[in-house]
Amino acid sequence: MATIEHLRTDPDLPPVGVVDRTPITPAKKAVFAGIAVLGAVAWTIIAFVRGESVNAVWIVIAAVCTYIIAYRFYARFIEWKITKPRDDVATPAEIYDNGKDFMPMDRRVLYGHHFAAIAGAGPLVGPVLAAQMGYLPGTIWIVVGVVFAGAVQDYLVLWASTRRRGRSLGQMARDELGVVGGVAAIVAILVIMTILLAVLALVVVNALGESPWGVFSIAMTVPIALFMGIYLRYLRPGAVGEVSAIGIVLLLAAIIGGGWVSETEWGADWFTLSRTTIAWCLIAYGFIASVLPVWLLLAPRDYLSTFMKVGTIVLLAVGILITMPVLKAPAVSEFAHTGAGPAFAGSLFPFLFITIACGALSGFHALVSSGTTPKLMAKESNARMIGYGGMLMESFVAIMAIITASIIDQHLYFGMNASAGLTGGTAEGAAKFTNSLGLSGPPATPELFTDAAADVGEKSIVSRTGGAPTLAIGISDVFSQFLGGSTMKAFWYHFAIMFEALFILTTIDAGTRVARFLVSDALGNFGGGFKKFRDPSWRIGAWLCSLIVVAGWGGVLLMGVNDPFGGINALYPLFGIANQLLAAIALIVVLTIIVKRGQWKWAWIPGVPLAWDLVVTMTASWQKIFSDDPKVGYWKQHSLCEAAKDAGKACLTAKTPEQVDIAIRNTFIQGTLSIVFAVLVLIVTVIGVLVCAKAIRTGTVTSTESEEQPSKIFAPSGFVATATEKNVQKEWDALIAEGKVSAPGSAHVS
Repeated sequence: MATIEHLRTDPDLPPVGVVDRTPITPAKKAVFAGIAVLGAVAWTIIAFVRGESVNAVWIVIAAVCTYIIAYRFYARFIEWKITKPRDDVATPAEIYDNGKDFMPMDRRVLYGHHFAAIAGAGPLVGPVLAAQMGYLPGTIWIVVGVVFAGAVQDYLVLWASTRRRGRSLGQMARDELGVVGGVAAIVAILVIMTILLAVLALVVVNALGESPWGVFSIAMTVPIALFMGIYLRYLRPGAVGEVSAIGIVLLLAAIIGGGWVSETEWGADWFTLSRTTIAWCLIAYGFIASVLPVWLLLAPRDYLSTFMKVGTIVLLAVGILITMPVLKAPAVSEFAHTGAGPAFAGSLFPFLFITIACGALSGFHALVSSGTTPKLMAKESNARMIGYGGMLMESFVAIMAIITASIIDQHLYFGMNASAGLTGGTAEGAAKFTNSLGLSGPPATPELFTDAAADVGEKSIVSRTGGAPTLAIGISDVFSQFLGGSTMKAFWYHFAIMFEALFILTTIDAGTRVARFLVSDALGNFGGGFKKFRDPSWRIGAWLCSLIVVAGWGGVLLMGVNDPFGGINALYPLFGIANQLLAAIALIVVLTIIVKRGQWKWAWIPGVPLAWDLVVTMTASWQKIFSDDPKVGYWKQHSLCEAAKDAGKACLTAKTPEQVDIAIRNTFIQGTLSIVFAVLVLIVTVIGVLVCAKAIRTGTVTSTESEEQPSKIFAPSGFVATATEKNVQKEWDALIAEGKVSAPGSAHVS
C-alpha cells in the first residue's frame, strides 16, 4: 500500500488533498523519546525538589515537552479514532463561500484568527491569581488540563461543527438533544455569553482608561487590518508571507508611535478618553466587526494581533531561558489548604480550577470553534492544527503568566492582589499586611512598594487587583533584564498593559460575531418568517442579531463602567464558573455526537474531561450557593447584608447605606444566576446521558452531519506544507495562472 495518497474528485483537476501514511522513522522516534525524557526530568524537578530554589526554566521545559508529545501522539490518536478527516470532502467554507461569513481561508491566517479569538483575559489573569496557592498546582492543571480536556474540547467541537454546515454550539445541542435539552443549552449559552463578553470588555476599558498610548496603538490596528484584508484579497491574493511582513512592521510602528504620541500635548488631548467613551467605542467596534465581511476586518486584525500575542509570549519565554529567574513562590502555599488567600477566597478544590479557567479548559472556545472558525476552514485536516494546536498555545500563555507571578517578590505579589480593605491602599499598610502572612524571605518594607511603583512609572501599585498589573510587573522585570536594563522597566510595564488590552480586545470582536450566529440559529428554530435567520449571512438578520448581541453585553458593560460598586462587577465572581459550565455543555454535545455515530469505544475521550468538569463546577456552584462562609457563599453574604441594613450597620466591604443596598442587590443577582446556570447545565447533562444511553441500548447509528459534497480546492494540512503538498500546489498555481480555476484565499502556499 502506498504511503502517500493523492485525493482526487475530478479527473481534470490536480489532487485536492494529500494523505501521508509514511511510518515514523527511527531518528524521529529517538527525538520524541528524548523530548519525553527531558520533559519527565523537568516535571520531576518542579514537583519533587524541596528545600532549595527551583528555576523557572524547568516549568517552560516541562510544558513545551508535554505539548509536543501531546500534539504528535494524543491529538493524532483522536484524529485516527474519531475525527478521521477527509480532504476530498468540501467544508462549509468552500460550499457556502460568499465572501462575508463563509470563505476558505489560508490555514495560517485562520490559526491566527482562531487563537486571537479564544485567547482573552483568562490565560493572563487566572493563572496570576492562582499563583497564591503556589506554582505547582496551577502548573500541573494548566498543562494536564489542556492536553486531556481543553484542547480535546476545542478540536472535537470544531470537527463536529465543520461536519454540520458550521452550525453553532446551541444549534448542535438542539439537533442532538431535542427540544428541551436544546432550549436549555441555548438559553444557558446566550446568557453566559453576554456575561463573558461584558466582563472581557470591562477589562479592556479599565486597561485603556486614561491611557493615550494604549488607545492610539490599539486604534491603529483597525486601519492596518483593513489594509491587510484588501491587500490579501485584491492586490496580492495568497501572498500571506508578504502581508504578514508588512503587518508586523506597521504594528511595531503603531506600538512605538503610541509612546511618542502619548507624550505630545495634542496626542494626550485626543487619545486620553474616559472609560465611558471607551465603552461606547468598544460597543460600536463590536457591531461593525460583526457585520463587515470577515476577510475585511475581523480575520486580518486577529491575525495581526496574533503576531503581537505570540511574539510577546515567545519573547517572554526566551527571556526566562536567558535570565533563568528563580521561583520565589512556594510549590504549594498554605492558602491551598486553608482557602483563606487574599487574592480570592476558596480552597484548592474546586476554586483553583475555576480561577485558572481558560488556560486549561474554556467553554468560550467551543463557541468560537462552532462560530467563525468552521466557516473559514478550507480542509478538515486543518482542524487538528487549529483546534488542538491553538489551545496548546493558549495554555503556554497561561504557563508564562503563572511564572511571572511566581518569580516576583511574594510580599509584592500579595500587596498588589489583596484588596484595599486589607492593605489600606498604602505602602505602609501593604507592608504590615503582607508581613502578617508568614511569607518566606525578608520582611517587606514600605519602600518595597514605593520603589516598585516608581520603577514602572506609577504612583502606586498597592491593591492593583485583578491579576493584570501583576502580570505586567513580571513581564517588565524579565524584559528589562535582557532588553534595555532597568531604565526600560517603565516602558515594558506599559507595553505589557497595552499587550493585555490587545489580547482581550480580539476576543470581544470575534465573540460578538459568534454570539450573532447563536442568536440567528436560535431565531431560525421558530420557523415561519423566522426561517430566514437560518442563513447566517442574511444581511438584515446579521444586522438585527448583531444589534441584539451588542445591546446585551454593551448595556451590562455601561452599568459596570458607570456604577463601580455594581453592574458588571457583580458578575465578576461568576465568570470562571459560567465559563466552565459552558465547557460542560460543549463536552456533552460532542459526547452525544460520538455515541450516536456508534463510536462508543472512544466515548471516554470527551467523557473523562466532562465528568471532571461537572464535579468541579457543581462543587463550586454548591459552595457558592450554600456555603456558610461569607467569603464564599453568595446567599450567606446576602443574609448578612440584609441583617446589617436592618441594624443600620456596615456589611463586608460596604461602608455606607447606599453601598449596603448595592451589596444586597449584587449578592441576590450572583446567587440567583448561580442556581439558574447550575440547573440549566444539569438539565442538558441528564438529557445528554439519556440520549447516549438510548443510542447504546438500541444500537442504532444516527448522524446529523450535512450531506457530503466533493471538494474542488486544495490546501496543505499542517502549518508548514510538505514537499508533496508543495508539488501539488504548483499544479494548482499553473491552472490559476492560466485562469482555468479561481484562487480561493486558502489555495496558495507562499
